[in-house]
Amino acid sequence: MFQAFKFSISTHNYETVMSSVVKDLHSNVEKSETPLRPFKIFVGYDPREDVAYEVCRYSLLKRSSIPLEITPIKQCELREQGLYWRERGKLESTEFSFSRFLTPYLADYEGWAMFVDCDFLYLGDIKELRDMVDDKYALMCVQHDYTPKETTKMDGAVQTVYPRKNWSSMVLYNCGHPKNRGLTPEVVNSESGAFLHRFMWLEDEEIGEVPFVWNFLVGHNKVVEGDPATFPKAIHYTLGGPWFEAWKDCEFGELWLKELEESKKAKEKVV
Repeated sequence: MFQAFKFSISTHNYETVMSSVVKDLHSNVEKSETPLRPFKIFVGYDPREDVAYEVCRYSLLKRSSIPLEITPIKQCELREQGLYWRERGKLESTEFSFSRFLTPYLADYEGWAMFVDCDFLYLGDIKELRDMVDDKYALMCVQHDYTPKETTKMDGAVQTVYPRKNWSSMVLYNCGHPKNRGLTPEVVNSESGAFLHRFMWLEDEEIGEVPFVWNFLVGHNKVVEGDPATFPKAIHYTLGGPWFEAWKDCEFGELWLKELEESKKAKEKVV
């Protein structure tokens, strides 16, 4: 199936990408005389998946034509800052199961920002997704109709099934929206999983939709030969990626492993 999915993977190194970003930034400054503010992206971080975070971050920077400000959401740091204090439940498969909903707060309730799980590999320019935002929505996401068949995922974590599953794994937040200002640390630390993951602080019409290719679920979504609209812009290894031994041969795993090696080489050059 993968052979039918043909696209060009850039081989620019890290310095080349950052140089291009700086040039674009200067160009925008010259045209508008107003510096282009970096797009804020918050990535869910779990110590068990540090390498997944690094590859996700690298893939975002590598292909972005706009400046980005990427911040890992680390539970240990949030606890030290007094922003997160809820006890971890037995069904929480990662450390960012609930801390992800602090995104609007961490963005100072200003502008648009994105949250994404660390188990993503970006193949498209994030500017394309950023350009889809619509201020009439409180948030935007891929609205999957997804019911996993597996009972476990990743490194043996329990697989749970609930309405709107995976909607919260990649979210564009309109951080200044009045409803999102209600996502305070107190609310994030006290509300139920159902309330948060199903976006129950919002009405249905306040939730916008983006194409599924920006949250392409490995093992669920499919590439249709000859249909570019089905080619993934962001691959989500939701069941587990090649950084876990049990998933080293997963679909699209070779793409992630290639990105890993490239990121290592780029890091060595920077050092």
